[in-house]
Amino acid sequence: QVQLVESGGGLVQAGDSLRLACAASGRTFSRYAVGWFRQAPGKERESIAGINWSGGSTYYADSVKGRFTISRDNAKNTVYLQLNSLKPEDTAVYYCAAVYYSGDYVYTNARDYRYWGQGTQVTVSS
Repeated sequence: QVQLVESGGGLVQAGDSLRLACAASGRTFSRYAVGWFRQAPGKERESIAGINWSGGSTYYADSVKGRFTISRDNAKNTVYLQLNSLKPEDTAVYYCAAVYYSGDYVYTNARDYRYWGQGTQVTVSS
């Protein structure tokens, strides 16, 4: 059983940066792949980034590639999402999700993830 708690969201202006954190409970979090998703009002949940258990494999959606960076610190049971050059269209609730998997593949489909956090709101004003 893993519990995930996101933090770091807020209200920022276009061009600003934020760092989201996904803190996990459980001693085996280092064996979990983690993904970040976001959902804007009236839109479907979107996969934006993912990282495998070791941090050696990552995935980014085209919409965030070059602006967002996912990383993890397994000693702290935490996965981070650095958001740079934020745009108004990045406004959404951001969720992290985890699944027990110690391979190199990075899951991008929400259905592949078992555990979810409660989300953190990111609002970017123009």
